[in-house]
This record gives sequence, structure tokens and C-alpha cells, in this order.
Amino acid sequence: MNPMTHFLALETSCDETAAAVFTDELQVLSSVVASQTDLHARFGGVVPEIASRAHLRNLLPVVNEALVQANVSLKDIGCVAVHNTPGLVGALLVGVSAAKAFAFGLGVPLIAVNHVASHIFACRLAANRDIFPCLGLVVSGGHTALFRCDTALSLELLGGTRDDAAGEAFDKVAAILGLGFPGGPAVEREAATGNPKAHHFPRAFIDDGRLEFSFSGLKTAVLYACHGQDVKRSTPPGPGQKRADLAASFQAAVVDVLTMKCKQALRKTGLTRLAVGGGVSANKPLRAALEAMCAKEGRNWSFRRSTFARTTRQWPRSLWRNGSERSSPPRT
Repeated sequence: MNPMTHFLALETSCDETAAAVFTDELQVLSSVVASQTDLHARFGGVVPEIASRAHLRNLLPVVNEALVQANVSLKDIGCVAVHNTPGLVGALLVGVSAAKAFAFGLGVPLIAVNHVASHIFACRLAANRDIFPCLGLVVSGGHTALFRCDTALSLELLGGTRDDAAGEAFDKVAAILGLGFPGGPAVEREAATGNPKAHHFPRAFIDDGRLEFSFSGLKTAVLYACHGQDVKRSTPPGPGQKRADLAASFQAAVVDVLTMKCKQALRKTGLTRLAVGGGVSANKPLRAALEAMCAKEGRNWSFRRSTFARTTRQWPRSLWRNGSERSSPPRT
């Protein structure tokens, strides 16, 4: 019987520095994330140069914590995996360079991992069983796309967004409404007390057979509903029913479009399972709508987990400030 292989996985594609240790039996032993939300919040979005510099500070402490939580050392690692595409070039460079160094120093294989394919495979981990073939919806701050997924590594693009990704639209609308960054959770919280039918915002391509998305017009419609035609008046609305209604109506439009396109894609492909990954998949109204649609269509569904129970933690920024003890090189 072959000994178990331990993998060290690195992720630096955007604004989170992450490291995980898992086995060839898909058992996740640790998953540690260093968030950069505080660094980017005042800009209303991710600043690539700031993200890259933060990855440089965070990566070794995060890797060390992942090894500690998994109760392994570097000498136990038999393979290194790293997201190498797509993502912010400078941010990816940090992770890929570190992964190459680890692999070379340990004398173990290096595996390049596609970031988008990983969103779908996260659903496989959550389901704890095979989910392929399936229809994959990747919906995040940088991506909104539908894929035919015959296997974990065989993805055929069926259609995507022509402009803004859904998560990007959430961030921009949050900025218009003065809700802060990141926009997805902020808009969802605000929408909870709003009327989703207060404003009839556009739902691009919803009756079109093409599996395409567009959210830039929706964002503009929210801007006009908020400020009228005088878009130079950029003061966000204060707390109250107006802001809640705008958030709820915007969110409802995004949910309707994503749900309808998934429904169309399931019918066109004949696939019986929907897998949904990406940050926006954490949105509760979206999950509820997709589950209801799948149940009505007689399809199964899988969502990625928001967290891995007992293994994922938010990395406290205080631990890497001013040369913390955790910022020492990973234990060997």
C-alpha cells in the first residue's frame, strides 16, 4: 500500500493569501486565509499593487500556520500545488514563485492549478462524492460563466459575461449606496429589510437563448434610481427604506438572471447536476433560488462551502505586523 501523499496548496490570485494542506484522499487537514479587506476597503475595490505587497508579507506566516494546524512539517509534503491562472499578474507571481521555491527545495512535483476550475472542484469537496459530469456556474468578483464540466479537468465554456462580473456589480452598487467593501455581503445585509419589487431593474438577456450575462446596465440603472439623471451628485443615500429597497431590487435582478441562465443551460445540455462556485455563491437568496429551480426541474445541485469546518480561520493581521513570531519561516 502506497504511503499517503500530503499536498501543500497556495492561492494568491487576488486579495486573499491562502494555504492549505490536504491528502491524496481529499482530506483537508488545514486551510488558512489571510484577508486583505481592510487594506482595500477605502478604495472600494482591490488595488493590484497593494494586493501583491500584502501577499509578500502574508505568505510565509500563512504557510507556517497551515503546517501547524495540519500537524505536519515541510519534509512531510510530497507535492506542491498553486493557482497560476487566471488572476492579478503581480499577485499570482508571488504565489507561483513561492511554490516553485518550495517544490525545488523539497524535490517534489509542482502542479499548476486553474483558479476557475478550482471553484467547481470546491463543490466536489463539499459533496464528498463525484459530481461530474455537471453544469458549472462560476460566479465571483472576477468571473461569471457557465461551463459544461465532463470531468474536473474538462471544462467547456458555454457562455459568460460581456462586461461586469456579478461580484463586481455587487461591489459597484455597494459603492453607489455607500455600503462599503466587500460589496456582496454588504448588499445582502442591506437587502434583507428591503422590497425586491420596489424597483424593476433590467435583467439583461433573461429571455434570450444565449447563455450570456451583462451587469453593467443594471449597475447604471441603480445609479440613476439613486441619483436621478444628475449622476454628478454622488452622495450615497443614508440608511433607510430607500437604500434597502434599492439593494433588494438590485439583488433580485442578479438572482433572477443567474437562475434563469442556469435553468436554460441545464435544459440545453441535458445535464442533471448544477455545481456553483465562487464568492457570490455564498449569497443566501441566490442559493435558495437555485435550489428551488433545480428541485422544480428535477436536477441535483452542489455548492461550495463557505468555510471548511474546524480547519479554516481568518488570519489576524496583528500576527504579521511588526515582525510577529508567526512570521518566521515555515517549520521544517
